[in-house]
Amino acid sequence: MTEVKMTNVSKAFGEDAALDDVSMTVPDGSFVVLLGPTGAGKTTTLRMVSGLDVPDTGQVQIGGHDMYGVTPAQRDVAMVFQQYSLYPHLTVRQNLEFPLKSPLLKTPAEEITRKVGEVAEVLQISHKLDNKATALSGGEMQRVSIGRALVRNPSVYLMDEPLSSLDAKLRSDLRVELKNIQAKSGATLLYVTHDQIEAMTMATHVGVLDHGKLVQFGTPREIYEDPVSVYAASRLGQPRINVLPSDIFGGAPANAVHIGLRPEQIQQGEGEDSLVERVEHLGDQTRLHLSFKEHDLITVTDAHTQLRSGDIVKIRPQNPFYFDASGARIA
Repeated sequence: MTEVKMTNVSKAFGEDAALDDVSMTVPDGSFVVLLGPTGAGKTTTLRMVSGLDVPDTGQVQIGGHDMYGVTPAQRDVAMVFQQYSLYPHLTVRQNLEFPLKSPLLKTPAEEITRKVGEVAEVLQISHKLDNKATALSGGEMQRVSIGRALVRNPSVYLMDEPLSSLDAKLRSDLRVELKNIQAKSGATLLYVTHDQIEAMTMATHVGVLDHGKLVQFGTPREIYEDPVSVYAASRLGQPRINVLPSDIFGGAPANAVHIGLRPEQIQQGEGEDSLVERVEHLGDQTRLHLSFKEHDLITVTDAHTQLRSGDIVKIRPQNPFYFDASGARIA
């Protein structure tokens, strides 16, 4: 188990700042998810930790040791890339065995067989072990790529959107398995995704990145319930937070420009009239798409609601967020 610490790390590619003075501690044994759009600096952060890229300024530590000058092979990290990178001439079994046969690990043959079998079972690829990598589907290739990291017992796992190419059911199954594996092993895991569900269900901590800056770091619940900005608030939550002009309901602070309302912060049955534009029945809940003073918003209601398009429902805010002109949260 290993703590990862980044201190004032910056990295630029030409004139583009990929990371801008990022300081972050990935606690020992934690599952940290990095969120943000393309170009936010998520993958660059992984590459700093892995040693594939070197910071322009700042320090990266793993297990309390400065990683300056330490090669990727010496860092005891296992990385899963978004694009699966397998050896096409080898079978699935041989691909999974490959990292264990490293001279650095010196893994006994019986141990290799056991670990490969266990990981193949978890990833539902036991029946593919003797297939060549080129005979697999894209999703199967990605599972093998994940498996090559899991067969090892590194200090840190680094994963760059490893589930993005999988179908919905397998993605859901592997979310559970990855979290179980990480929790049981006590490994430190740094994980990049665009998927809010992955962040909410797997992470012990979430780091929100914006144009190379770390804007908020905390538990998923902290970021969901106490976001520091409109940007941070929009990274978590499904449906997405509603952002409206601050004066739309009245009672806003003097310097507020926007009001932020998560679906559960919209109380129904009292307040002002809104028009039901569309009703989405999702089984466990129902989403209402409303039109209110020429603005669109989404809230959730009882799964068995009788509301239909064209109905009028009264709404009012309950414990809303307020943001200033820069998008920063107003206390």
